[in-house]
Amino acid sequence: MTDAPLTPHEAEDALAAEYVLGVLDLAERAEAGARLKRDPAFAARVAEWEGRLTGLNDGFQPAPAPNLLPQIEARLFPRAPGRSRSGLLAWLSGATVAAALSLAVVSTFAPPRPELVATLATADNRLAYRITHFGETLQITRMAGVAAVPGQVHELWLIAPDSAPVSLGLLQDRPLIITHPTPPAGFTFAVSIEPEGGSPTGQPTGPVILTATVGSA
Repeated sequence: MTDAPLTPHEAEDALAAEYVLGVLDLAERAEAGARLKRDPAFAARVAEWEGRLTGLNDGFQPAPAPNLLPQIEARLFPRAPGRSRSGLLAWLSGATVAAALSLAVVSTFAPPRPELVATLATADNRLAYRITHFGETLQITRMAGVAAVPGQVHELWLIAPDSAPVSLGLLQDRPLIITHPTPPAGFTFAVSIEPEGGSPTGQPTGPVILTATVGSA
């Protein structure tokens, strides 16, 4: 008996999970990183896996490794007994290269992380949306609760100080991903309940159920 091959959906999901876990080889990781910038659906899968796996780090504390760099230097740049001035210069050059290699490893394998912009939630957290900034996009993901009832939809608005609301899109089952700069502090996000298809007037027509101001505590 053999395992059935993954469906395209399962393969995409597995690739996103492996990217977040950092188990892809360098070429695969570079290709996946490039897809993040051009494929909103794949970026959404990566963000979903980051949310699922975030709790795995809660039980671990940073572990200092004070002897790590000397050990790397000793293996990469073995030295004969005694140290002349030229030997010291060689050691310094070796240390510089080792440090550069360490930084290259960290920058290559540390996965990029979305930055939290705002969280919109009811007082009891029964409905909540999280807004993150990733590259040149904003992603809005429902973290709790359900979508609007049939015939209605949740619509997201951005409100600059002393300005009219601007619709950013409709919030449904899948995360909403839009190309948009991070709003500055003082701007407000709001979610209203609108007829299916969105507000017919370009402004909120139903009740505003969630709000959050960028930069507020």
